Amino acid sequence: MKFTISKTEIVKALSSTLGVVEKRQALPILSNILLSVDENNLTITATDLESEVKTNCTPSIVESTGATTAPAKKLNELCRLLPDGSEVSISLNGDKLSVQSGLGKYSISTLPSEDFPVFDAVSENTEFIILGSVLRNLISKTSFAMGNQDWRHYLNGMFISVEDKNITVVTTDAHRLAISSNNTTKSVSGEVCGIIPRKSINEIGKLLSDSSEEVSLSLGTNTIMLKTDSTSFVSKLIEGKYPNYEQVLPSGESSVLKVNTKHLSEILSRLSVLSSDKFKGIKLNITSNSVVVSANNPEQEEGEESFKSEYSGDDMEIAFNVNYIQEVLSNIDSNDCNINLYGSDKSCLISPSDDPNLKYVVMPLLI
Repeated sequence: MKFTISKTEIVKALSSTLGVVEKRQALPILSNILLSVDENNLTITATDLESEVKTNCTPSIVESTGATTAPAKKLNELCRLLPDGSEVSISLNGDKLSVQSGLGKYSISTLPSEDFPVFDAVSENTEFIILGSVLRNLISKTSFAMGNQDWRHYLNGMFISVEDKNITVVTTDAHRLAISSNNTTKSVSGEVCGIIPRKSINEIGKLLSDSSEEVSLSLGTNTIMLKTDSTSFVSKLIEGKYPNYEQVLPSGESSVLKVNTKHLSEILSRLSVLSSDKFKGIKLNITSNSVVVSANNPEQEEGEESFKSEYSGDDMEIAFNVNYIQEVLSNIDSNDCNINLYGSDKSCLISPSDDPNLKYVVMPLLI
C-alpha cells in the first residue's frame, strides 16, 4: 500500500472519523482507523461497535493498493501539524505505517486490517431524502434536552419519526421536552421511527456542519444510516419504547405571556448569578401590567427585575430552573416567543411567535 495525498484532504477525512473512535480502548484496534486504498480512492473507517463512519477522499497518486489500521489520534495529530499545502506520502512497510512529507519521515505502528471489526448493518431500511441544513437545524434546536446517562436508557437519545413527507424529532430528560418538525424532500410510505443514541446524534451533527445539499437517511428496526457525498455513518438504535410525547404537551386553556426573547434571556442571565446553586430557581410574578423576575439563595442574597409585556390571563406566580429556560431561549431565533402557562404547578409550553413547528415544554419548580 502506497499513496500520496494533500494534507488538506487527509486531515479533513481523518477529523470526520475521530468522534467515533473508541477512547476507552477496551479493544486496542478500536483506537485505530482502517485505511483502505484502491486505484482511485482512500476510504477511512472508524467504529466503536455501536456506530461506524466511513469517509472517502482522493489521493493524488496511488502507487499500490492495500489496507491496514493505524492509531487514529496519532495519525491525525501528525498530519494536522505538517506544513500547510504539503503533500503527504503514506506507505505500509511491514507492520509500520510510513508517513513522509518534505524532509520529514515518521513511522507509526499498525494492526492488521483483517482484525478490524465489521459493523453489522441491517439491510431492510426505509430511505428518505432531506436537506442537510434542515436536518442540522432539527438536531441543533432539540439535542440539548436529551437525557444524559439516565437509567431510563430510551431517554439518552433523540426520537425521530418520519411519516409521508413530515419528519419530527423529540428529546426529553423528563424535566424538559423539545420537539421540532419539518419536511423531507422524498416521502415514505407509512411511518418509520427510532431512538438515535446521544453520541450518534452528536456525530451526525458534526457531519452535517458543512452540508447544505440533500442527504440520505435510512431508518430500520435497529439501525440508522446517514449518507452525504463523501461520508456514510451508521449507528445502532436504542432499544425500547419512547414515551408518548404528545401526552406531555400541555393542552387546554392557557394564559399567554409574549416576551422579547433576547430581553428575557439577558434578565435571566443576571439573576441566575444569585440563584441557588442546587436548584437554580427563578420566580416569575406575572400580572396584566408587568412581569417581576426574582432569584435568591441560602446566603440571603437576592435580585429582582421587572419588565412590561403582553399578557392575557389571571395573575400567576411560577418558578423554573433558570438553566432550563435559558437553554430554550438560546435556541429560539425569533425576536419574540410565547410562553403558554396552565397553572403554577403545571408545565409551560414555549414556542417562537413565528414558528409553530418548534415547541418546548418545561416543568416548573414547586414553590
